[in-house]
Amino acid sequence: MRKKAYQPLTLPVLSWGKSSSPKTKGELIAQPLEPGFGITLGNALRRVMLAAVEGAAVTSVIIKGVNNEFSTIKGVIEDILSLVLNIKGIIIKDDSGTPGEMRLKVSGERTVTVADIVADEHLELLNKDHVLAHLATDGELDITFFVGVGRGYLPAQWPSEIPLQPDDRIFVDAMFSPVKRIEFHVEKTRVGQNIDYDKLIMRIDTNGTVSPTEVVHYSTSVLRTQLEHFMHLEEIPFNEISQPSDAESISAEGGDEVGGPTGGVPVDFFLKSIDDLELSVRAHNCLEGAGIKKVIDLVNLSDDDTLKIKNFGRKSLKEVKEVLSGFGLKFGMNVKELDLKKALKEKAEKKGGS
Repeated sequence: MRKKAYQPLTLPVLSWGKSSSPKTKGELIAQPLEPGFGITLGNALRRVMLAAVEGAAVTSVIIKGVNNEFSTIKGVIEDILSLVLNIKGIIIKDDSGTPGEMRLKVSGERTVTVADIVADEHLELLNKDHVLAHLATDGELDITFFVGVGRGYLPAQWPSEIPLQPDDRIFVDAMFSPVKRIEFHVEKTRVGQNIDYDKLIMRIDTNGTVSPTEVVHYSTSVLRTQLEHFMHLEEIPFNEISQPSDAESISAEGGDEVGGPTGGVPVDFFLKSIDDLELSVRAHNCLEGAGIKKVIDLVNLSDDDTLKIKNFGRKSLKEVKEVLSGFGLKFGMNVKELDLKKALKEKAEKKGGS
């Protein structure tokens, strides 16, 4: 029996806009998409990003000398309700995906911040300047925080019909989602002479516990997993019968060049200073001391090359890898500066001739 010949689909090329910040902000550009697919994919991804990305948050606390959230503590300016609201603002990064505990014990006149908290080893507190409370001279605050992991928003999980807990625990509403805001819009883009294709632009803001690139990867994985269960016949091999669009034929209006040897990263970004990566002072100084001035110099190194740099340890290596990943970059890209300058020249000539 003759096998049915399916029509190929237009496969998009993805890139990250220049306004991206590796840890908290990202502008994803996907083009060209089949007509109508911009809204379809943008809306689905946005809803998953907002509701399904995992995170960590404080789910309950034990405050010494307090058994309910409507109390006060001598020497503490904030009442317990205000204190609990401040506790909800703690940003926690948990790479292990497992629950944990944190402790806070302070006394005397002072401003209490997240920096005063001692957390389990697998927990990292990001907003250390966030104020929790203000203490007077005779003030004392002793809190045990219980950290949980989950998705989206979870109301305080009070055990039913037990208003006061035996251990004086107070349960807290938890906002697990690390995604603060997602917005997207769809424009028309040109492929060759056809102007009816979609261009999807998504702007992603996170709290810093995950990067925008990780949010996209996780959300895509969730969608793909769910959609696989709707298939009851053999999958149609659209990836095999379709080819990604030639980047040269895509209109660059309102966006950057995509595709090519740069892996979807704007060509001119490779020629920028490593200052634009916003690395820590230690990592930045180590790289500059080794003569690594531009982004292209950095991405052409291997892991071993970087570890040979004076005072550049594995902690700095992990940090730089995370930053590069946020821009869609990695070590060992072997990008040639001559090729980049040639691509920029061709792009300028095309704009001048259009």
